[in-house]
Amino acid sequence: MKILVTGGAGFIGSAVVRLAVSRGHEVINLDALTYAACLENVAPVAESNLYSFEHADICDRAAVDAILERHAPDAILHLAAESHVDRSIDGPAAFIRTNVTGTTTLLDAARAHWEARGRPEEFRFHHVSTDEVYGTLGDTGLFTEETPYAPNSPYSASKAASDHMVRAWHETYGLPVLLTNCSNNYGPYHFPEKLIPVVILKALAGEAIPVYGDGRNIRDWLYVEDHADALLCVLEKGEVGRSYNIGGHNERSNIDLVRTICGLLDARRPENAPHADLITFVADRPGHDLRYAIDASRIERELGWTPSVTVEEGLERTVDWFLQNESWWRALQDRDGVGERLGAKP
Repeated sequence: MKILVTGGAGFIGSAVVRLAVSRGHEVINLDALTYAACLENVAPVAESNLYSFEHADICDRAAVDAILERHAPDAILHLAAESHVDRSIDGPAAFIRTNVTGTTTLLDAARAHWEARGRPEEFRFHHVSTDEVYGTLGDTGLFTEETPYAPNSPYSASKAASDHMVRAWHETYGLPVLLTNCSNNYGPYHFPEKLIPVVILKALAGEAIPVYGDGRNIRDWLYVEDHADALLCVLEKGEVGRSYNIGGHNERSNIDLVRTICGLLDARRPENAPHADLITFVADRPGHDLRYAIDASRIERELGWTPSVTVEEGLERTVDWFLQNESWWRALQDRDGVGERLGAKP
């Protein structure tokens, strides 16, 4: 396929770009190169004749129209989004602009492109979303594709709105869409404002490792390369108009996850052990969801996809990648908000 990937210089988007090119797909990477984007993320495939880059904002309709006209993709894999919950608490407007207005702009441009080409049956618009749109779980239960939406942060609310727009463009205009909602991702090239890279980099620097509240919040962790594989699986085999939950079957509390990472660093950098002594409990995030857990039986049953990486194996790979790629993360340390506590304003 010829795939237009939005947000392809970001964490998850770049994993999709690398995997898709490696499998012989032609990829056009559309990215606005905001603070969390990094073209180094796609350096492994940047010289391939299957890869091209377009610097553009998905809110810019004229730019999006021109890119679609120039490349005529068979599919759009839409990952461009503001994604950090703490930043959404401090500045929700940016999340509404990119996640809601940007997705709507892209949808309408995709519809015009699809109709101009005679509404080809094979065309797909695949929207990538999050399990956070479902809100929070108690001690038991799983999110299914039928779980009612109940977002609790500006970030998750903006993603919920974009999901509804995607469904509306399918029902109203017939646009052939696919929708996926994934659990927490981690792995190589993870921008250093999210929990796992924060823990790794704070521990390496010998600084306090911040853990929100009592650390008992639970997430289902999905290795990013597994997620990329699942997204291509849905794009190739998913049923039009259907949504698929993607999870890793790896529920862990934040504090257990942090302690596991500290143990991995103890084994690799024993001169600074025990790194767990650096754990510091800090004021909780406002509206912090207690637990996320994914029922991924639909994608497993209907499309035959299952995750291949356990959280133990994935964390080892991730820690080793950060230890071996210091030049990558050091170059990002001066970007806006990196290393700061965000989302704690009264």
